Amino acid sequence: MSDFENRLPAFLEGLLFVAVEPVTPAQLAAALELTPTQVEKGLQELEEQLSGRGLRLQRHGGRVQLTTAPELAEPIERFLGLEATSRLSRAALESLAIIAYQQPVTRPQVDAVRGVNSDGVMKSLLGKGLIQEVGRAEGPGRPILYGTTADFLGYFGLNSLTEMPPLRLPDGDEEEQDVRLLKG
Repeated sequence: MSDFENRLPAFLEGLLFVAVEPVTPAQLAAALELTPTQVEKGLQELEEQLSGRGLRLQRHGGRVQLTTAPELAEPIERFLGLEATSRLSRAALESLAIIAYQQPVTRPQVDAVRGVNSDGVMKSLLGKGLIQEVGRAEGPGRPILYGTTADFLGYFGLNSLTEMPPLRLPDGDEEEQDVRLLKG
């Protein structure tokens, strides 16, 4: 193994540290003149090295970025003076859960599950960058479809949507509930 291969995780860490937004392994590979497979191996090594430290690798939509460890959220919020602005209301959390589990979803679909108008909450979540417009639904009026963002994952300390806990309802067949909830 060459010295460069031994230091690949450090190179990747440096590139991810200066990246303004999440990047693809192909972008990292191009910068380092490597194959995406080599970069992916280096990212796995970096992820192992960061275990138990203050930084984590976060993956979303085929992109990767460095984030702070979720368990450091409180002291980081205090340090940056963000405690008051980072809390989400119960209505925002309800809407966000619906969107996360049913995405892509329209605002009227969120309203139907919550039983109240979610327009203000949706605008707030959009403003915070926790949800985004992901397209338009077929049908009358072609309503906007919403999904979660990489910031959503970071806010909750997740690497991907697959890390979300399974959704369970009080009564009925669990498999049927999962399909119903995920398919809308």
